[in-house]
Amino acid sequence: MFIDRKDAGEKLARALEKYRDKNVLALAIPRGGVEVGYQVADYLNAEFSIIITRKLPFPDNPEAGFGAIAEDGSTFIIRGAAAWLPEETIEAIKRDQIEEIERRKKVLRGGRPLPPIAGRTVILIDDGIAMGSTMTASIFSCRNQGAGRIVVAAPVAGKEVAQALEDMVDEVVVLETPPFFRAVAQVYRNWYDVPDSEVIAILRAWEEGANLLYRDFNNLVPD
Repeated sequence: MFIDRKDAGEKLARALEKYRDKNVLALAIPRGGVEVGYQVADYLNAEFSIIITRKLPFPDNPEAGFGAIAEDGSTFIIRGAAAWLPEETIEAIKRDQIEEIERRKKVLRGGRPLPPIAGRTVILIDDGIAMGSTMTASIFSCRNQGAGRIVVAAPVAGKEVAQALEDMVDEVVVLETPPFFRAVAQVYRNWYDVPDSEVIAILRAWEEGANLLYRDFNNLVPD
């Protein structure tokens, strides 16, 4: 359905046309959501940053999770999924993810705080929504910080998850809800795990306000 994250971001941006030049805040969830968010923010002439949210992985299956935690501590737990985990295990996993959040705040965002959220229209962006845990924790975080309006935007999501998110926010914009949706990667021709260096380069390109090829790491990412 999409060539890559750039293609998906360009298409998603046009679906959000009504927010163009409205001084909205576009917040991407790293790492996969950052290129999508860059394209959206650029088209909408929006303020752009990243909101760092981490999945809470099962100890014996880190690809699966029982919830997520955002950088301000806002936490979403899938109670049924976490029911068999001891409370001390859950707390230990949360501590590990908080450490990774702090690392990403320093490395990816340069230690800078989030832009002001209170009273603003915030568009939360990811490259796709599977279980919805990280997006839900991000929603909680924006709500706790007083966002005036919250919009969830993604190129793809499961139909049931998209419907559930509609009950939490003011608007959900999802381009595709495949009937047999198992993984975000299935709708991208060119899929790869995004490294820190690419996120740093994209954010640097945004900050410099230049039309740069942000995958040219020799120019944009320090040794």
